[in-house]
Amino acid sequence: MLEDRKAAILRAVVQEYIESANPVGSGRVADRSGIDVSTATIRNELVHLEEEGFLIQPHTSAGRIPTEKGYRFFVDDLPGPGRLEAADREQVSAFFARSHSELEVMLRDTSTLLSDLTGSPAVVLAPDRDHQEIRSLQLVGLGPHLALLVLVMANGAVEKLALEFSDEVHESTLAIATAHLSGAMIGCHMSEAPEPPTTGDPAVDHVLGAALALLADRAADLEDAFVGGAARVADVFDDVVLVQQVLDVLERQYLVVGLLRDVLDRGLSVVIGTETRLEPLNECSLVVAPYEIDGDRVGSIAVLGPTRMNYPQALATVAVVSRRLGDRLTTG
Repeated sequence: MLEDRKAAILRAVVQEYIESANPVGSGRVADRSGIDVSTATIRNELVHLEEEGFLIQPHTSAGRIPTEKGYRFFVDDLPGPGRLEAADREQVSAFFARSHSELEVMLRDTSTLLSDLTGSPAVVLAPDRDHQEIRSLQLVGLGPHLALLVLVMANGAVEKLALEFSDEVHESTLAIATAHLSGAMIGCHMSEAPEPPTTGDPAVDHVLGAALALLADRAADLEDAFVGGAARVADVFDDVVLVQQVLDVLERQYLVVGLLRDVLDRGLSVVIGTETRLEPLNECSLVVAPYEIDGDRVGSIAVLGPTRMNYPQALATVAVVSRRLGDRLTTG
């Protein structure tokens, strides 16, 4: 805990540095801290905050910049996620009012929306594929050796899975297989796919086996991670090596999925620098929020930026978007 004056000065340093990216001196703190003390007193407090590990001085006679400890105090001291500006709220409302026929399209577009709102790369983890029951399904022929398994889930989300066959498959075979699949899977989850039935028709049995195996594999998949605004990495980080390291992490889906799961498992909504436990992200911060379907946490969204990110804005954005995404997936 910091005494009130030190806390106010530290908040002023962090806010000024987030806005300017320049080391902050006592004069700038005096202008915005709202504390009726002299600049000499502020300088003394800045020295104490540096000694306590909240600030560092890049070089002699320069102002101070926050450390991870300083950012952590600032984030933990925030009264809440804040409120989105009216224009941003309207943008979010308009986005979720539009029709999104396919789940993956909506999640990919949501990651882009998050990136547009924050100016940073954003990630959306897809819901657990086995969370929703299947409302309807159909096998649609796309050619002699290719079919599409179209699933409509209980929340209205649409899944499309391609099936390839070595032998030619006729439309009549697909129709019969659709009837058997519907009887077995409607009202069930993907992981509840039964052993392929024996119908007495080898062609139908072959299609059923392939379709049910695909459903089982799909249910067992890790969540998909949709990354929006990856190109913005170059805008928010100045160091070329760091840009490449961050892009490399974003391209490795298993790392992204594991990172977001770990953050939420630790009960955090913001991780700063080394708290990410990934060395390439030591100079980054991540703001994460889960979203719910029917009251159950099924996925998460996140914004990735420098440790000097605008935390109040990022927290407000992920709070609103995660809630609206969950509502949209719940109602279909």
